[in-house]
Amino acid sequence: MTYEGSAMPKQARWSLAALWAIIGITVAWWALALWPLPSETTPWLARAREICFGSAPDGLPHAGGWVLLIGEPLGMIGFLMLGWGSRVREGIRALLNGSLGRLALAGTAGFLAIGVLAAGSRVAQARGEPFDIDSAATPTTRLMELGEPAPELGLVNQHGDRVSIASLHDRPVLVAFAYAHCETVCPLLVRQVIAAAREAAVLDPAIVVLTLDPWRDTPSRLGAIAEAWGLPENAHVLSGDPAEVEAVLNRWKVPRVRNASTGEVIHPSVVYVLTRDGRIAYLTDGHPALLREGLSRVTQSG
Repeated sequence: MTYEGSAMPKQARWSLAALWAIIGITVAWWALALWPLPSETTPWLARAREICFGSAPDGLPHAGGWVLLIGEPLGMIGFLMLGWGSRVREGIRALLNGSLGRLALAGTAGFLAIGVLAAGSRVAQARGEPFDIDSAATPTTRLMELGEPAPELGLVNQHGDRVSIASLHDRPVLVAFAYAHCETVCPLLVRQVIAAAREAAVLDPAIVVLTLDPWRDTPSRLGAIAEAWGLPENAHVLSGDPAEVEAVLNRWKVPRVRNASTGEVIHPSVVYVLTRDGRIAYLTDGHPALLREGLSRVTQSG
């Protein structure tokens, strides 16, 4: 059976429209995950990418992000073919019978081929570059100047002491957010903060790490967590009652999404640089060079 132009059945048209919508959504999704961000990108865009797809050390999505990028479109196409497979095939056959239809199919195939090649090139480029947290390469983000009072902490550290902003005065402070069960972003972020503090040891910076998972990172486990992360003796890992910790994280405006069934927390790399008098001077992603620069600036200005 063949169709010409408007003779294509309505259900076949709707099935093709759904297929193209899935393709469009997939392209947008992959672009958000892989398109190289400029150094002056807006913070919300970088945070959206981090929350949706995570971030491995090479700048690509982590394992969960790849599952989403590949599994989501395959699942949508599979669902479409399960319900409207015959209509999709009918619509494609109808397009093949007309010159404009063949042109549309060829254009779609070419567009997808270019996208696949671009994605492959981006992955190959990222995987081909060695990663070193102490690299002198130009970081991909920048110091975002804030200049606002730091929210109160008031949580318990690994020694059982309540840590407040006031107790950290007279020292510049690096405040980071991580959790012990994280195997991707968090260990890297903590190493970056330690490296920056070590390089800026003459400035005597304090390190504070707030857990993003108070359900499992309970106060009794903080000592083991600090040891596993290799934190200096005078660094603080903070936790407490989950509701209390969540309230503190909200005050510090930390984006996060927790999977209640697995406990996994999707979150960006966030580090605040505090002045000696307890104000947030800068926000950045944790690159040691940026952290050292932020520490130097707050020391010179204070």
